[in-house]
Amino acid sequence: MTAAPETPRIRRKRPAKPQFAQTMLILEAFCVFFATLVAYGLRIADPAWIWGVGGGLTLVLLLISGMVGRRGGYAAGWVVQVWVVAAALVLPSVARGMALVVAAVFITLWAVSLRLGGRIDAERAAYDAAHPGEVGP
Repeated sequence: MTAAPETPRIRRKRPAKPQFAQTMLILEAFCVFFATLVAYGLRIADPAWIWGVGGGLTLVLLLISGMVGRRGGYAAGWVVQVWVVAAALVLPSVARGMALVVAAVFITLWAVSLRLGGRIDAERAAYDAAHPGEVGP
């Protein structure tokens, strides 16, 4: 006796926008953490201040990465981008320029991840609406 072939199970796709946004915030948290280690190693300020700002910003980035799928999560992501720029501005002039360049790169990546993630989700929704019940590509 042979078993009937199974119909392919349609698996719900994880939305791209929150996935991209979470990835960017986690990568930014790693970057801020390593910049904090460098600032601590170079002794550019009081260690308590360095760890308070850098460590706090790292934790906030990680916490907000878990909130991006919820209400207000993307707005919180934009707010934390402003905080990263503000933290770069208070650095001594030796490190300020490079920190601002890195902050600008991450702001650009954040905006691109939101835009492309939203576009991918819209295209997936259009495909699913046009092909109900089919397993996507």
